[in-house]
Amino acid sequence: MTRPKTQTDARVLDAALLLVRTGGVAGLTFAALANRCGLSAATLVQRFGNKAALTQRTLLHAWDELDARTRELASSTPLTPSGAVELLIGLPEGYEGVDSYAEGLLLLREDVRDPILRARGAAWESALTSALEARFTSVPGAPAGIGFAMAAYWQGSLTWWAFRATPPLRDYLEAKLTDFLEMTTAKSSSPAA
Repeated sequence: MTRPKTQTDARVLDAALLLVRTGGVAGLTFAALANRCGLSAATLVQRFGNKAALTQRTLLHAWDELDARTRELASSTPLTPSGAVELLIGLPEGYEGVDSYAEGLLLLREDVRDPILRARGAAWESALTSALEARFTSVPGAPAGIGFAMAAYWQGSLTWWAFRATPPLRDYLEAKLTDFLEMTTAKSSSPAA
């Protein structure tokens, strides 16, 4: 007779993700996770197998969270260019400062190394750029590929912000993305000469 799980995989993976976000992948050990979630290290090994499998499951869990946040923002922001800005500003809400952003880059390194995690990144790119494109369908003459261009501009803006760490990330992104809209949609919204 099997014992019931005292903690769901999702709760354990939440604890694992917190360890990774604060100490990197190196900080994710079965012993550290046992201390964090209250299950024994042996139970965790039975559940996840080995460190590589635990790490991959933890990072897939992080992708699940990002996908859910993207869907939530895509369904709750207006289908307008300003809605695109709102969507992108809402995605990095978990970054309290430059240190948490830097820790996120360490996770990105792990994502790029693993083909399964890379595939999740590619799928997220498609979902995000489609959600952004949908916010420009009512803009006459909006450039083709504007969703990808805006996502790339947003990613670059995040990186440039990290070198300054001021002003607050939300303010910086709002200013940069508003500039992006003015650069890319000025012709399409101005009257013909």
